[in-house]
Amino acid sequence: MATEQFNAVGRRKTSVARVYLRPGNGTWDVNGRTLEAHLPRHVLRQSATRPLVATQTEGQYDVKVTVVGGGVRGQADAIRLGVARALLKVNEDFRRTLRAEGLLTRDPREVERKKPGRPGARKRFQFSKR
Repeated sequence: MATEQFNAVGRRKTSVARVYLRPGNGTWDVNGRTLEAHLPRHVLRQSATRPLVATQTEGQYDVKVTVVGGGVRGQADAIRLGVARALLKVNEDFRRTLRAEGLLTRDPREVERKKPGRPGARKRFQFSKR
């Protein structure tokens, strides 16, 4: 009999993380690599594992992640949101804890588009009075 699997999607900027949680011993597989190999900075690993720490379920689930797009920070935050959403499917009682930690809120900030006639989104070309 196959073990139950909980799926969720997390997004941040242009990063999309598909997260699969299975009962296990706490192994991480991010795009075929370990979490340490994919997110070398300790702060980013901490961010990605925060939902498990907050719900005290570290080491109880094997986490498989497929993440595409963006940079390492966006990917780490996308993984964090995906793990939090997957934990909700495991146990709805985690909602209060995850909400209090701010782990269920999708960060809406995106890159503002470049406007025509300007060098960037907000920047103006240098003004010459004469």
